[in-house]
Amino acid sequence: MREVELKAVVDSMQERMANVERAGGRLVFRGRLEDCRYDTADGRLRLRDDVLRLRVYRDARSVRAELGWKGPTRYEDGYKVRDEIGARSPDADALRQILERMGFVVTREIDRDISQYELNGATVRFERYPRMDDLVEVEGDPGAIERAIEAIGLPREAFTAERLFDFVRRWQERTGEAAALCDRELSGEHPYALDDA
Repeated sequence: MREVELKAVVDSMQERMANVERAGGRLVFRGRLEDCRYDTADGRLRLRDDVLRLRVYRDARSVRAELGWKGPTRYEDGYKVRDEIGARSPDADALRQILERMGFVVTREIDRDISQYELNGATVRFERYPRMDDLVEVEGDPGAIERAIEAIGLPREAFTAERLFDFVRRWQERTGEAAALCDRELSGEHPYALDDA
């Protein structure tokens, strides 16, 4: 499967979500999204620009997990593109134990509260990090992405194919503070390199 996406900083989550809902967006998940990226101890996956990720969705009713692989990043016609494969499970702990017993180590945690919508073939995910700008990520085929961007109502030029690292770097330069992409960083621990974001 191919992941095609763009991201932007969000000025008002409530206003932009309301725009998506008025355009017919269907809320499919609201809750906590926790990512753990894994690699070998010597960083072989990162060197190839591969991502091995355990993603956990938590809300008041349920917990579900997704183990995923993403291939190297490409840029096509202004969009960020990666090949990806994923499988879902209700048992996040079992997936975590498998990864750890196979010798993989966590190289980055990313925690955020999200509201995720489906809108005419696009996935629109609003993300609030512990300490960083709020973002919106739009995935789908290019036509669906462009229609979703129009519905969100942010200027088209606000959307880029940049990596999360670039958004973090700009936030830190603007504020003079260290961003926190996970709860541990919010509490003062910074065990991960910024360029792993």
